[in-house]
Amino acid sequence: MTGQAPLWYVYAVTPAGDPAALPEDLRGVADAPLRTLAQDGLTAVASPVAAADFDEEPLRQRLEDLAWLEATARGHQRVIDALTAAPGCVLPLRLATVCRDEAGVRRLLAGNRERFLDAIERLDGRAEWGVKVFADAPERTEAAPATGRDYLRQRARRRRTDEEAWQRAEAAARAVHERLDEVAELSRLHPPQDARLSGESGRNLLNGAYLVPREREEEFCELAGRLAGELGGPRLNLTGPWAPYSFAQVTDLAPEREPERAG
Repeated sequence: MTGQAPLWYVYAVTPAGDPAALPEDLRGVADAPLRTLAQDGLTAVASPVAAADFDEEPLRQRLEDLAWLEATARGHQRVIDALTAAPGCVLPLRLATVCRDEAGVRRLLAGNRERFLDAIERLDGRAEWGVKVFADAPERTEAAPATGRDYLRQRARRRRTDEEAWQRAEAAARAVHERLDEVAELSRLHPPQDARLSGESGRNLLNGAYLVPREREEEFCELAGRLAGELGGPRLNLTGPWAPYSFAQVTDLAPEREPERAG
């Protein structure tokens, strides 16, 4: 780090006393060691980061650097995954949540205490699972048209059969969501994922997040497996358990504020 005092990157908030113990070799963003900071019944998991990267103006520029952003996101997720693997509730914070110093972290906890405690009460004992359904474009086995009229007929028929195939696939994806939603406590449908990010071929027809009580996770996963087998053409991808990003609703935080000065 430079001569500037480091800032503090905050990964997550847990109830006081959690996490019981962070793995000794676990490192956060920029390979920094982790710290826990407690305030008013809450604990923040944080690490020091360079002001040259995370202060307001350099951070705005850094977020345009995809390689830097990916490395930061991986460091962030590494900590969240380790916290989620341990017992207890974990409230993941938005990527690049940064405070000025340790006192700022404590002010962040104090200023958002009611929101954090409300989210912990809602999410304790639950995990997020992700389900995506993808479908490839319909296959065609038609012979080459012999005449122009045949070509036009074939094109109209192809358009009609393609639309029908997509309608069937979309209906199947909706049915998957409805069945999973019956087991989950809450669900959220995200916009279809860009194939460049998912790495999957085909069209993303379902991008759902499901909040599942721990005692129903096995039932949820078994149901997802059965639905995957029933789909036929479309493919179902199940991921989890994750920290409940989609349900935490603690992204719009009251900023850390300097204490008011007397006089």
